[in-house]
Amino acid sequence: MNQPVLFFSDLCPDTAPFVAALTARGIEYEAVNITASMKNLKRFLALRDNRAEFDVRKAQGAIGIPVLQLPDDSLVFAAEDL
Repeated sequence: MNQPVLFFSDLCPDTAPFVAALTARGIEYEAVNITASMKNLKRFLALRDNRAEFDVRKAQGAIGIPVLQLPDDSLVFAAEDL
């Protein structure tokens, strides 16, 4: 992975502020809208279902988006952590 990957949904109210924070910081990323296609959803679920970082969010009934996967494979869930 050469650039960060943002997994998001345009239906999620948390997406717009996260994208605004990325834009303000000049961070370029691959955008993966999980509600745009089954391929995108499956790609996200493969990540979410195999990473412990999502466990707390899943336990709370959250999906775990938006999330930025960095080139070093770490995950950023909050704009303030960028």
